[in-house]
Parts: sequence; structure tokens; C-alpha cells
Amino acid sequence: MYLSDMEDLLKSELNLSDVKLYGEGGGGQICQGVGYMTDMGHLFVKLNAGKGARLMFDGEYESLCALQNTNTVFDNPKGGAVLVMEFLDMTGSNRYSTQLGENIARLHLHNEEQEKKSKLKETSVHKAEGEVNSYVDKFGFHCTTCCGFIPQDNSWHPDWVTFFSRKLQQQLDLVQKDYHDSEARDLWSQLQRKIPAYFKDIEVRPSLLHGDLHARNIAEINAEPVIFDPYSFYGHHEFELAIGSLFGGFDSDFFTAYHSLIPMSLGFSERQELYKLFNCLNHWNHFGGGYRGQSVSIMRNLLHK
Repeated sequence: MYLSDMEDLLKSELNLSDVKLYGEGGGGQICQGVGYMTDMGHLFVKLNAGKGARLMFDGEYESLCALQNTNTVFDNPKGGAVLVMEFLDMTGSNRYSTQLGENIARLHLHNEEQEKKSKLKETSVHKAEGEVNSYVDKFGFHCTTCCGFIPQDNSWHPDWVTFFSRKLQQQLDLVQKDYHDSEARDLWSQLQRKIPAYFKDIEVRPSLLHGDLHARNIAEINAEPVIFDPYSFYGHHEFELAIGSLFGGFDSDFFTAYHSLIPMSLGFSERQELYKLFNCLNHWNHFGGGYRGQSVSIMRNLLHK
């Protein structure tokens, strides 16, 4: 994807004088990843030539900002867009599953901690004038983020069931647009009426999510687990666990550590199936009908529980 011009583009956009190709790889199934040695240090450049690349990378940039680890995004004159980040020499491993489980749980608890702090500040005579409350009390995100190449409707909503049902509806609409699958349509028309029942005994609070946390987006560096390639939003913390269970990435040590900080709630297993449905539908829309059987099977099983 125009690598011959990328060195000049990086020099122009980032005001660099020295840029040398370091290596290729690590971009995933949708994008291309390239490493460069520069006078700014090692950089990792993620490229996509698609029309929606800028929207996708802007969303990933904002997601990384929310997770506090990023640099910059700009357009590629040859087409698409470019996301530039610090280069990390990562290796794949599950040696730090316990630490990863604890860290993800703390990420999910962070907004709740902000709520507690905001309530203390409201009752404190020492609250600074104009101090910003960083607690988020709705589900969504302040910009569009992309799950793969599909832009997600992150419009804020106070109710998780409504917000998540909207996410599922978007995936089913895309399925119908491309595949005209009458069985999936009929199953969804029944299932969507049942969704509120899966949440009747719990309170769902907004948690900042990575959004796409599975084996290909987890690694380690310097004896620490790292996560990358997010599409973040504020949602139910249980949503985060489904794709890793579906496609790999979490072992028993991860779940033990995670649930030591966030215990399972009643109905967890059924809601995991509901969240897996979103990921199966998303893969159906990205990679074709090979994911149809799994999507339809999940809907059938949920309807018979």
C-alpha cells in the first residue's frame, strides 16, 4: 500500500528528517502494519486504503486516547489513511494471564471509581471551581469507532439494553442487505423481544471497553501484558469477555483473576451467548456466510432457554 511513498509522507506530516523501513507485519486481517526507524524513535504505522479508513482510524485513535496510549492520524494522499503509534517490540504469550485479568477488571471498574470520586467532590467544600467530572453516566462514545471496517453507532443512551439492541440491529440489517436471510430475520424478530429479560436482575453500569479483546489483540512487552487495536465505547463489562471466549485469548487464570475483582452476576452465561451473537454477526458481515451457522445456532439456543 504505497510503501515507496510512505517515508516521504511521514517526514512531511510528522516533521521528521530520518525515516527508514524497519519491518512489515502485525496489521491484522483488515489493515497493513509497517515499522519505521525515525529520529522520533521506533514508529508503528497502520495503513488502510479503503474509503472508510479515516473514520476507522479516527475512532481507533480516540479509543487509544481513552486507554492512554497513542500518537497521531493523518490522510494518505494515495488513498485511505494512516495511524502512527509508538513501535512496541511485542511477543505473543499468555504467561501474564493473571495480571491481564486484573488489569482488564480495573479498566472496567475505573468509571465506577470516577463516580465515587465525583460524589465525594459534590459533598466536599474543597471542590475546585469549574472542576470537570470525568464520570460517564451513559452508554456510547464521543465519536464513531469501527468494529473491523463497520462504523458503530455510539450515540449516547442511558439504557444499556436499548444501546446494545441497536448494535445487534445494525448487524442484522447488514446481513439482510447482503444475504437476505429469512431465517436470521425471523429468529431476530423473536429474540429482540426477549433481550430485556436477560438483564432484569442486574444493574448495568457503563464501563470503558477495549471492544475487540481477543488473542490477536493481546501480547506482552517487558514482562507486562499489553492490549491494542481497540474500538472503544462505554458498555456492559461482560460484553468484553465474549469475543475472547469465542475466538480465543483468555485462559482460566485470566477469568479467575478478573472475577476476583468483578464477580459473575446471575445470568452471566446466557448474556455471554448474547454478546457472542454480536461478534458472530460482525464476522458474518466481514468474512462471509461461514459464520451464518454459528449466528443462527446462537439465536435458536437463546430462544429455547
